[in-house]
Amino acid sequence: MRHLNYNHLQYFWAVAREGSIARASESLHLTPQTISGQLKMLDESVGQPLFNRVGRRLVLSDMGRLVFEYADEIFSVGAELATVVRGNHMSGHTTLSVGIVSSMPKLIVERIVAPALMAEQPIRVRCHEASLEQLLSELAIHKLDLVLSDQPVPDGLGLKAYDHRLGESGMSFFAQRKIARRYRKNFPDSLSNSPILLPSQHSALRRRLDDWFEKYELSPRIVGEFDDSALLKAFGEAGSGIFAAPTVIEAEICRMYRMAVIGQTEEILERFYAISAERRLKHPSVVLITDTARVDLFGSGPGE
Repeated sequence: MRHLNYNHLQYFWAVAREGSIARASESLHLTPQTISGQLKMLDESVGQPLFNRVGRRLVLSDMGRLVFEYADEIFSVGAELATVVRGNHMSGHTTLSVGIVSSMPKLIVERIVAPALMAEQPIRVRCHEASLEQLLSELAIHKLDLVLSDQPVPDGLGLKAYDHRLGESGMSFFAQRKIARRYRKNFPDSLSNSPILLPSQHSALRRRLDDWFEKYELSPRIVGEFDDSALLKAFGEAGSGIFAAPTVIEAEICRMYRMAVIGQTEEILERFYAISAERRLKHPSVVLITDTARVDLFGSGPGE
């Protein structure tokens, strides 16, 4: 790739955001012909097209999506810099980039991260969801400030990352309100042959649930397996089956998904971690949300 022209990159970024050359030309106050010419020059610099034409629409190519991700970061940071220079922000951190393991309950993520949005100093939170291994790779190159996970850093990855335990919770089992009474009676034996929704097999929680079923000789009928915890709950809300979730968010689940609790156990503990690239947390927003989660969400004390 030859020397990158940032004007070309900005025009590309505007087209990708606006969805068309015509709308980008209006926002940039340039002619469509000028932007088309600049995009062609950027394609030549990159060595391959950044957009594919599908009918009358422009769709980002695989390389285009990669370039857009970097362009978005560049111009977002540039906008922050301009704001700080104008004196509209106090000095310090204004962005918090958080990686979220796909299997993390989204209600718990929201409760962990929310204090950063309500802090005295305004902050913008960027959340990125992926596998733990992918997020740790991004943490290692400082694309993320923090990773929220339901399992600690695996041994043998060779990455510099440190666990900060936030807390743990027992598990509650939920069913639609109209059928909850049927399964509440004789719990947990009532789970045998019941339709159940489970996390995917590679998750830490799934392994603990399977061990618990085996211990009590329970044989539920698995009707769905999910990487995403919010999708699992959506299927539960639709009546597809029973599901388990941390007891600390029991009230929120019952309210938001119109579910009822059929039983609880402290024998299955889901643990939650904040993972950082530094042994001691320093980012003010990270310190705020981890300490608040330990005290308000999990009922333990602040600190490492």
